[in-house]
Amino acid sequence: MAAAQGGDRRAYDRLLREILPLLRTVARRRLRNDSDVEDAVQDTLLTIHQIRHTFDPSRPLRPWLSAIADRRALDRVRQVARRGSREEELTDLHHETLVGAATNEGEGRLQARDVRAAVSELSPKQREAIELLKLRELSVAEASARTGQSASALKVATHRAIIALRKRIVGD
Repeated sequence: MAAAQGGDRRAYDRLLREILPLLRTVARRRLRNDSDVEDAVQDTLLTIHQIRHTFDPSRPLRPWLSAIADRRALDRVRQVARRGSREEELTDLHHETLVGAATNEGEGRLQARDVRAAVSELSPKQREAIELLKLRELSVAEASARTGQSASALKVATHRAIIALRKRIVGD
């Protein structure tokens, strides 16, 4: 770490590689999900990079690293808890989709012609949002750049279009 603080890039690269197992071990003490563990490790590496100048080479490195890793893992635990308190699992598998919609003929399968007809009846903004985001599968950013509409406006238009399509195809 002292060499890394002095600007030795190779030493810094070696240090980061060698501390990864320790950082993962500390993160796993608080987190169970592998992706949360990796996120906590990445947060720890960023923190170490930002504050590496504060390390005192006359002191042991391991406790300094462990304290940082533990704090970043604790931050991740709090973030996961906050996210869990705000989000709900979808119980309706048809949310924002037309899966399982039946045609008027009762075939039990949605036909492309029915979708095209329903899409053609949408307002121009809704039709454009559906065509770009759902049919052509552009990202919101790409669709926004192409149309000049904000990302929020496209999301709202898509949401409203899906509701309208569901009503037209599936019924109430």
